[in-house]
Amino acid sequence: MRAIWSGAITFGLVNVPVKLYSATEDHDVKLHQVHDRDGGRIRYQRRCEVCGKVVDYEHIDKAFDDGERTVVLTDEDFDALPAEKSREIDVVEFVPTEQIDPIRFDRSYYLEPASKSTKAYTLLRRTLEETNRTAIVHFALRQKTRLGALRVHDDVLVLQALLWDDEVREASFPSLDERVSISAKELEMSEELIRSFESDFEPERFSDNYQDQLRKLIEAKLDSGEAIDTETTLGEKPEGEDGGEVLDLMDALRRSIDKSRAAGGQEKKKGGRPPRAAKPRDTAASG
Repeated sequence: MRAIWSGAITFGLVNVPVKLYSATEDHDVKLHQVHDRDGGRIRYQRRCEVCGKVVDYEHIDKAFDDGERTVVLTDEDFDALPAEKSREIDVVEFVPTEQIDPIRFDRSYYLEPASKSTKAYTLLRRTLEETNRTAIVHFALRQKTRLGALRVHDDVLVLQALLWDDEVREASFPSLDERVSISAKELEMSEELIRSFESDFEPERFSDNYQDQLRKLIEAKLDSGEAIDTETTLGEKPEGEDGGEVLDLMDALRRSIDKSRAAGGQEKKKGGRPPRAAKPRDTAASG
């Protein structure tokens, strides 16, 4: 694993140097889109809706739209904001672990001791275990201030990003306000059913069946020769990648009409009848 951040856990006068690693990874098979007729790669362009041109990243700004007005934010605007670059995981308080609802959990990160002496790291880990407490912390990652929970996983300190309070939606459903009568016998039978399914959670027993079957399907197609050379799916490179130019339908129509008119002019000079320019709808239909 490669560390994505380094800094220190701080509370009071205690300073614990650490390195931060992503604790999870996406295992989904990466797929892209192709044309069903010839397998050609489908690409998306950053096209301006006003001038119709393809825009390079260097000329793209961000904007906020309130439904009626749009505010454009430039790189200079963002540079003027107080970017958060703190290298500290600042402990705000220690709370009982059971008080943190799992719905608030976001991304998880492993913390590795970053100093030669691991005593401070081990002491903090042991203290959290013995007191059954979780540290609520502030930390900065990718220039954003974040809320986090510092807890223990096996023998490792884990920093779990938490959603801000206003990011958790309220569960308000009128159907739950309905009065329902549950008899003692129904509750007893429900509890008995749950006991019949009781077990210890062993995550290694579970796997993503869909992704497993998808990998087998891909391997079977490769083994049977049901594949095409990747180079043949790429076609011409989009504008900016190799100097090539990708035309949209309107560009193609205009060029076809201009070419047809030019050919008609040449024909007039020769005394022949000029060919009729194709109508845009005819060109689109033939394409």
